[in-house]
Amino acid sequence: MLFLYHILTSIIIIFSPLIIFYRILKNKEDKKRYIEKFSITSKKRVKGKLIWFHGASVGEILSIIPIIKKYEKNNSIAQILVTSSTLSSSKVLQKFKFKKTVHQFYPIDSLFLTNKFLGFWKPCMAVFVDSEIWPCMYNNVNNKKIPLILLNARLTKKTFKKWTILSDFARSIFNKITIAYPQNFETAKYLKKLKVNKIRYLGNLKFAENFEENLDKINLNLKKELKKKKIWVASSTHKGEELLCAKAHIQLRKKVKNLITIIIPRHIQRSKEIISEIKNLSLKVSLHSTKPQSLKNTDIYIVDTFGETKKFHKISCSVFLGGSLIDKGGQNPLEAARFGAKILHGPNTDNFRDVYKLLKKLKISKKINTSKGLAFSVTFRKNAIIGNKIRNIGQNILKKTIKELDYFIIDESKKT
Repeated sequence: MLFLYHILTSIIIIFSPLIIFYRILKNKEDKKRYIEKFSITSKKRVKGKLIWFHGASVGEILSIIPIIKKYEKNNSIAQILVTSSTLSSSKVLQKFKFKKTVHQFYPIDSLFLTNKFLGFWKPCMAVFVDSEIWPCMYNNVNNKKIPLILLNARLTKKTFKKWTILSDFARSIFNKITIAYPQNFETAKYLKKLKVNKIRYLGNLKFAENFEENLDKINLNLKKELKKKKIWVASSTHKGEELLCAKAHIQLRKKVKNLITIIIPRHIQRSKEIISEIKNLSLKVSLHSTKPQSLKNTDIYIVDTFGETKKFHKISCSVFLGGSLIDKGGQNPLEAARFGAKILHGPNTDNFRDVYKLLKKLKISKKINTSKGLAFSVTFRKNAIIGNKIRNIGQNILKKTIKELDYFIIDESKKT
């Protein structure tokens, strides 16, 4: 079965130049660095021990930032390699001024390209984050006897059912994992059925805070303008959700003066499309990238730059998390919850089912379905006590995770 999968990826490689060219036109691919996806590196491999982390996109990369910070200070590690698949994740990582951490785009999952990738970087361990399962890479990592760790592992019921269609093939992949750390008990159950060698539950790493001082500061003029306003945030929104939030703004401003709704789209390249969608609502829109000097007449403020989300989560008392009114499974609410914000969401939150269960128990989240329901649920008061509780949970999970990873680094150092 791996052979057939390899044939399929080889066909994809043939057509990949066309796919990548299309993605470049859509601003979804780096014009220069796309060659990294063919295992043509743009960074040097320094001498010494290298540890490797891979996460698909922004959320996965942000979840490992606290770990990277820890290992940046570890003198036994010469270099940290981080790979991801999206342009947005690479730009977010650039915001952190790491000294020995380098980023590369993840190669196409063929036996040849993944083998070339491993031959160049020679990691002492490979840490895959969340739901990143790649048959060819897993096979080559296993052949080179590199410890393969699935960190903060997540498998949904839907994904598990897809894997079980080809159960023998699935087991042949999952049993190459040295150890898996599931982020919830549902995933632990699925991993056990897929014959993962070793499973240990630590909790969801996304509870851990990835604080960075440089990412925490808002432009002084903007801060001054926002202080004059009542604000709430719609974060990681998808098509259709922005329109509902704009309608909620209209409902809310009937009773709230000096109101601004801050929209942070999941894909910032959609900003012009969003403006077009809400233009018939007679709302004045400002773009963050234009650095407006005054927000006096602004209704909707769209954040159309990378790596800015946390700044606005920190100052908002209510945050609506997108991907939940449409069938996307929802986005991570923990960053906003750590700041004591009330979390508002739609009915589709399967991606973070356990997290939302906890937030509901703590009484800081609410499910909404309509613009009127959203407007009615917005509050302008934080819950600092709950925010601190969530941060403490995150710190405990982070400590346990680093202790586990230390074992593989220390163990490897004894071998060399």
